[in-house]
Amino acid sequence: MEKAVAIRPPEREIYKRIWDNPRYREVSPGEMAVPTFLQQARPRVGATVIDFGCGTGRASLLMALPPPAGASLNVTMLDFADNCLDEDIQGMLEAQSDVLRFYQADLTEKIKHKATYGYCVDVMEHIAPENVGTVLNSILMAAPRVFFSIATEEDRLGVLVGHPLHLTVRSYEWWLEQFRSRECVIHWSAEFSGGCAFYVSAWAGAGFLQEKGDVNLSEEKIGANIAHNTAQDWKQCYPHEINKFECVILGGGPSLNDHLDEIKELRTNPNVKLITMNNSYNWALENGLKPSATVIVDAREHNARFARPVIDDCVYLISSQCDPSVLEGLPKEMTYLWHVAGQKYKDIYDAAYSKKWWSVLGGSTVLLRTIPLLRTLGYRRFHLFGCDSCVTEKEHHAYAQAENDREYAFRTVLTVAGVPTDREFLTTNWQVVQAHEFIGMVQFMCDDIDMQVHGDGLLAYILRTGAEISTEDKE
Repeated sequence: MEKAVAIRPPEREIYKRIWDNPRYREVSPGEMAVPTFLQQARPRVGATVIDFGCGTGRASLLMALPPPAGASLNVTMLDFADNCLDEDIQGMLEAQSDVLRFYQADLTEKIKHKATYGYCVDVMEHIAPENVGTVLNSILMAAPRVFFSIATEEDRLGVLVGHPLHLTVRSYEWWLEQFRSRECVIHWSAEFSGGCAFYVSAWAGAGFLQEKGDVNLSEEKIGANIAHNTAQDWKQCYPHEINKFECVILGGGPSLNDHLDEIKELRTNPNVKLITMNNSYNWALENGLKPSATVIVDAREHNARFARPVIDDCVYLISSQCDPSVLEGLPKEMTYLWHVAGQKYKDIYDAAYSKKWWSVLGGSTVLLRTIPLLRTLGYRRFHLFGCDSCVTEKEHHAYAQAENDREYAFRTVLTVAGVPTDREFLTTNWQVVQAHEFIGMVQFMCDDIDMQVHGDGLLAYILRTGAEISTEDKE
């Protein structure tokens, strides 16, 4: 005779039953993961957080408590079962309603609550495979920055109700692909015994992020560059924990020459890294400055000169879409590939890295990729010099760069709160696009980075005044 198979009750009934068992409350994975979330996200005091699948509520309470015990966050708790909270936390809901509240919610349905941060620990593995996509989408729509911790092994306590609790048991690589396919920026990730964790931002939904190669080259050429470069055993960039260092980022705008002394002074601090982009690498060397790292993203061949001469102790952060000539002669131990176009060339990356790779989303220029790249590498405090997004009557760069000599410039007018300002900037087409994307990046990264734009260029004016580009008055 065939062995009878127990019919699985509705999920809500399973969890209402198991929360009545004291043994299921003995350990709170969410409570244990709070310090890691706080380390990676660094939320400001009073920031809003949704605890998706809050369980006992201990993690939420820890986040809501004032220092030194907690982080003084404003926490909304959501869970499938209305009997999940510990008794003492249920009793606190009324007295602490200004910072702690609970709502019964089904994560497979649209989440009506919104917050700056999300916290989702010991939840996703409990979701049926056919619902994983729906739940991830709902969470990322409700909170643009989310910390996930997910079990990658079978559960041990399903015996308490006669049914398994972990319905989606998948590998780190599988979960990584779920976030990549949703164009999440993965700031940090970890793989450990029995589980994995991610801190991600769903910036792609903001509309300013791009996932495309240089428009001056065909997709076939870019794909060929990526296939060649990823097959050469270069190391690749991966998410890091937040560090204590600041970054001085050098663009090539005309104002760069006005700040040489200030840059040199900042560089004397051992906790300040000097990051160059494109030809500001050579400008730095010519002015007695040694870059800590340099970034190149453009896929065209002429960019090879932006990484010459090779110097000791400089890290070369080269996009995998770059022409192979850019990488020729660079030191293997100091050179790292990073990936601009993710899903478009997914098959190439999967083959090269056994599905363990990370893409860096951002805007359409090297600056708007460098900032998200550095944030992924653990940096969050930035000083920008020569990042003007405008030209002068006489100069388009702080140094000679023939590729830009024939670019057409026109007047750009800005508004603040809808009112035209008295400032006009001389800009080129790509600089206006960069400025628009910069506004979007600032809006969606403001809780993830601290940034100062030096000088009196277009980007500095936008950051200082909250200005928006309203019209382009071409001459």
